Amino acid sequence: MKTTGNPSGQEPLEFQTFYQEHLGMIYRYVYSKVGNRQEAEDLTTQIFMKAIRNVDIERGQASIQTWLFQVARTTIADYWRQYYRAEVRSLEELLEAGWEGPVEEQGPLDNHAPEELIQAILLLLPEQQREVLKCRFLLHLTIKETAIRMNITEANVKVTQFRALKRAAELEPIIKKF
Repeated sequence: MKTTGNPSGQEPLEFQTFYQEHLGMIYRYVYSKVGNRQEAEDLTTQIFMKAIRNVDIERGQASIQTWLFQVARTTIADYWRQYYRAEVRSLEELLEAGWEGPVEEQGPLDNHAPEELIQAILLLLPEQQREVLKCRFLLHLTIKETAIRMNITEANVKVTQFRALKRAAELEPIIKKF
């Protein structure tokens, strides 16, 4: 088991050997998960600081590596949790602070029926994209039925549909302004 004599429970030489054997492997793993050299170095330091308190050098090499990677995964998860943590405020707090909700700019087509917006977008799409969208969403045909009707492959229907929807999403805000 662990030896005593220092807060970590190991002799300094034992931990130095442990550190040198695992540093490169853990650093590369952490770097692959965060993609930033400085953050990877900081996280690797944190991992080994946790390890110095809890590692049992007498365990087998495979067992130690498995445990060390678990410490690394947990530390990285904590890092990303902290990184993406946003201040959460309730709706009541926002309203009390004077927030009036999202404000959207209104264009001329905002006052018209959604069908007019759809028609305007469809007119700006290439013919094949327009036809795929009509078949799929207006006629409710399956991908296979659309492919047969248009005399193209099912894969081509999928790609054309993806491109058409992407282009339509790009066009919507532009059309609403006019």
